[in-house]
Amino acid sequence: MQNSALIKTENLEKTYSLGLTSLKAPDDVTLTVTRGEFLGLVGPSGSGKTTLLNIIGSLDAPTSGTAEVLGRRIDSLSQKEAAGLRNGHIGFIFQTFNLLPVYTVYENVEFPLLLQGVESSRRRQLVEEALEWVGLADRADSRPVQLSGGQGQRVAIARAIVKKPEIVLADEPTANLDAANSHHIMRTMVQLNEELGTTFVFATHDEKVIGYLKRKITLIDGRISKDERSDQPPLAVR
Repeated sequence: MQNSALIKTENLEKTYSLGLTSLKAPDDVTLTVTRGEFLGLVGPSGSGKTTLLNIIGSLDAPTSGTAEVLGRRIDSLSQKEAAGLRNGHIGFIFQTFNLLPVYTVYENVEFPLLLQGVESSRRRQLVEEALEWVGLADRADSRPVQLSGGQGQRVAIARAIVKKPEIVLADEPTANLDAANSHHIMRTMVQLNEELGTTFVFATHDEKVIGYLKRKITLIDGRISKDERSDQPPLAVR
């Protein structure tokens, strides 16, 4: 099942009311994402890429059309079922990191495992492994306020992948980082994609991110205008 579909959308739409008019973004989007892909939804602000990411992550529901993730239709899930899908199978990385300030780095990364009810010794093993992956084992006892922006985003990555999800959704993950940290973060995610087989889906307009993508889906006015693939992205092979 190496190339089995993890994500499918068909004629997916989300409609927003703007006074007397309405806006669709995404608009009639049909796509399939298979296991192990490293892809991005790219396009200008308002093109629907973040909304599409949120629907895939069961944080939002479509107005019409369908979205299936791991064989589950998003619009048919109860709140409890949607939470179970996120907690068990999807990791999230946000541009603002969303770390809990009163928790240490270790505790922030451990949090998703607590929600899953993972046993204590197994939690420690997984957290330590995740911090090793992102190069922050020595900052386990630090608080978010003591970290640089790049370190904070690496903690967010560790939190997203600690439960070894099938899918990681990343919304503008480098927006608040300088070039050096952006490239470090992206190389880390490429490595995780290759080593763990995790499917990564980005929403971005950052050229530094786009240079690492193996598949680039361009959204214009809510619709897919291009779907391009590259076995050797220019930055990922450096």
